[in-house]
Amino acid sequence: MSDTTTTGLSGSRLRVGYGGDPVLHGVDVRLGRGQVTALIGPNGSGKSTLLRGLSTLLPLSAGEVTVGDQPLRALGPRQLARTLAVLTQGRPALSGMTVREVAELGRHPHRGRWRRTDPDGAAAVDRALTLTGLTELCGHDIGTLSGGQVQRAWLAACLAQDTAVLLLDEPTTYLDLRYQVELLDLIRDLATDHGVTIGVVLHDLNQAAAIADHIVLLHRGRVAAHGTPAEVYDAELLGSVYEIAVDVIVDPATGTPTVLPRPRHRRSAPLHNPEENLCVPAAS
Repeated sequence: MSDTTTTGLSGSRLRVGYGGDPVLHGVDVRLGRGQVTALIGPNGSGKSTLLRGLSTLLPLSAGEVTVGDQPLRALGPRQLARTLAVLTQGRPALSGMTVREVAELGRHPHRGRWRRTDPDGAAAVDRALTLTGLTELCGHDIGTLSGGQVQRAWLAACLAQDTAVLLLDEPTTYLDLRYQVELLDLIRDLATDHGVTIGVVLHDLNQAAAIADHIVLLHRGRVAAHGTPAEVYDAELLGSVYEIAVDVIVDPATGTPTVLPRPRHRRSAPLHNPEENLCVPAAS
């Protein structure tokens, strides 16, 4: 990945919204270099809005985003694209383009003035396809792929972009269990082994606890709590924010907190004998 001296990405007093209607109200957040920061919270709490504000996809009504000690707004488009990559929700399946061509879109900021030279491009794309498990599909039309494969193809484009900061909005959407685990492992490896600053929106609180160094819990456009998973995952706090009773236990295998929602109605025993569901041939 990109060798950078950046110390992370920070947002100060961020006010962001849509059409003049603010969603975030003076949010402060810091994504540390070489760390995974997970943004969690109920639907409508401002997670995706915060990610878009940090990435400049949404204009700020107030506040400042800095990378290292440099304001993000001071970077030109090419320099910004060499510094920060973002995977948003709902990336389209561009029918007619191969998986490799989609991954190659991430190399645009690294090409020369006339977009002819990119000596590191092929290797970067090969590596991105390998990391996302798409090497065997690189010649396939992306329009023929499943939703999960399309998601991985766009992630490959972000990885090929080779940036110091990577922002991901619900990257496990559409992925089956195997690829969810592989993607979460990849996110962790990018931070630990390559020093990439990663911000990721996750709905699954247990996935967030498994990979994140730092958790930011959002509620109604404000930061309700931030810290390590152990510091933020308080049953009373989470229950208040999510408006549901939860239990928080420590996974004995990993030492990370695990959140267990408490349904209002628990089944303590089967409602009927499972053998009653067996198909029995009708008497002849």
